[in-house]
Amino acid sequence: MKIYTRTGDEGETGLVDGSRVGKDSLRVAAYGDVDELNAVLGVVLAHASDAPLGELLRGIQRDLFALGAQLADPKDRVAARKAKVRVVPEHVAILEKAIDQREFDLPPLTAFILPGGSPLGAFLHLARTVCRRAERNVVALSRQQNVDPVLIVYLNRLSDLLFVLARHENHRLGKHEDRW
Repeated sequence: MKIYTRTGDEGETGLVDGSRVGKDSLRVAAYGDVDELNAVLGVVLAHASDAPLGELLRGIQRDLFALGAQLADPKDRVAARKAKVRVVPEHVAILEKAIDQREFDLPPLTAFILPGGSPLGAFLHLARTVCRRAERNVVALSRQQNVDPVLIVYLNRLSDLLFVLARHENHRLGKHEDRW
């Protein structure tokens, strides 16, 4: 199988249901942002040495593949047949548990903090901002077309988790959080 098909040379791409849409469509932008987030998490993983963090992030990467697949399937047919391709409330619960476990060790927030700290903390902050963009585009898409609401909840909770992970890693590594 060749990596190039030439089918997108006119500025369109195919969705899971076989329909064609412009590469500038809101649906493609939404799952493209999710794909970018997944790639940024790959960068985070390349810098992470903590095994539990790596396991958590690899699980999130799998969830993001499923989330992107759901966004690329406007008729929601594949996710109905394959559990691997569906993000469900249990995935959100895993994120919430991870937030609670790590937030317990952190000093309370009393001010806004500037993104940064350790390289790993900075990459996690970057992932958080990409996640927020993905969330905004999925919300925008949901205002025009049917989108499973759990996808929005998942991205919202994931951005919270990425913020907590950035703080947690900086705290664990003894890096000071700069206040705004």
